[in-house]
Amino acid sequence: MTQNRTPPPAASGPSRRRLLAGGAAAAAAGATVGAGVTAGLLTGATQPATTPTSASTSATDEVDLTRIVPFYDQTHQAGIRTPPQRHSVFMTFNLNAGTDAQDLQVLLARWSAAIAQLTQGKTIGTVEPSRPDAVGTDTGEAYGLAPASLTVTVGLGPGVFDDRYGLAAKRPALLADLPRIPGDVLQAGLTGGDLSLQACADDPQVAYHAVRNLARMVTTTAHTHWVVLGFGRASAGPGQETPRNLMGFKDGTRNVAGDDDYDRFVWLGEDAGWMAGGTYQVVRKITMTIETWDFDRISDQQRIFGRTKDEGAPLTGTAEFDTPDFAARGDGGYVIDQASHIALAAPENNAGVKILRRGYNFTDGLNDQGLLDAGLLFISYQNDPQHFIDLQNRLGRFDLLNEYIRHVGSGIFAIPPGPPTGSYIGQALFA
Repeated sequence: MTQNRTPPPAASGPSRRRLLAGGAAAAAAGATVGAGVTAGLLTGATQPATTPTSASTSATDEVDLTRIVPFYDQTHQAGIRTPPQRHSVFMTFNLNAGTDAQDLQVLLARWSAAIAQLTQGKTIGTVEPSRPDAVGTDTGEAYGLAPASLTVTVGLGPGVFDDRYGLAAKRPALLADLPRIPGDVLQAGLTGGDLSLQACADDPQVAYHAVRNLARMVTTTAHTHWVVLGFGRASAGPGQETPRNLMGFKDGTRNVAGDDDYDRFVWLGEDAGWMAGGTYQVVRKITMTIETWDFDRISDQQRIFGRTKDEGAPLTGTAEFDTPDFAARGDGGYVIDQASHIALAAPENNAGVKILRRGYNFTDGLNDQGLLDAGLLFISYQNDPQHFIDLQNRLGRFDLLNEYIRHVGSGIFAIPPGPPTGSYIGQALFA
């Protein structure tokens, strides 16, 4: 493996049409169901949604499984700045041929009302219908479980704003398909998507239940595209210990933190129009050659990351949160290799730019070669996707870690702001 490769200079600064006849009716219906009082309209239920009476808590849990994360009346959608939960399910959808803007509008209204129910630990209709020949509107696997800090974040892909739906004038200014990035080996079945759902919870069954039931609602409007089940959060939020990726190293030590960072690097401002308070989501499925990595000597692993494996300290320090000294030299050259992951990703070497990392580990069992199929579901949020592109271009060309990872999936989505009570995600699109 080549030592001390030099990176480039740091960069400078029933028919759903019958449910809602027209945009005005859709908004009114969205307001009604958004308040959670007409679950029957959204789900076909004949009786109101119910709240379970017991909570799945354990004396050994470090988290409060009864915690509810608000859905309505938040400037930003939940699941972005929310302290990362332990589990995630990420799913994308493609809109079907023949779908129109009104179909999309209804789906977003139905999803919003359902998410509001789910995040409170409620069902989205009946689990056990009174008629034995009827189908339940909620699949029931989370019935009796606590909310577990469930959040569901909804994204809109570039395809939503093409000529099919008459929404081109509302396209977020910076939303476009990601260009090819060095080192990409993307698979078509794991790339793109018109809609995204990121469900996170401290109970894996709660997260899975949410996506499963939201996916049932797409009916003829859309179809599922790709999905990743994540576990073991790979980024930290306020008050959380830095977690570890499947290579055993702490991940996200220098993540975005504090109001100033979020305002500068994550949230869109008032000049973004209907997207004010929103952001852009980049998702990458990254596989790791786990077996090869496991046989690499510890000194090389630490050189690749630029950090110690146990404490997570930069190689120029002794504690995890010590500021790296990228200019420090030793007998063999730079103490922190200039092509190490930490050096290439550091704000100091990228014109001060940061992105919010909110990733999860994943495993899909064994691949066709009998090796572990596992890695990182990388999710980042930024107010300018170019920040991710510039950063990943540097990493894709020079990162020592590239010998052990492959980017096989990718997607970009606009994340609208949070909806007020009586509204739904993306309602301003249809005004």
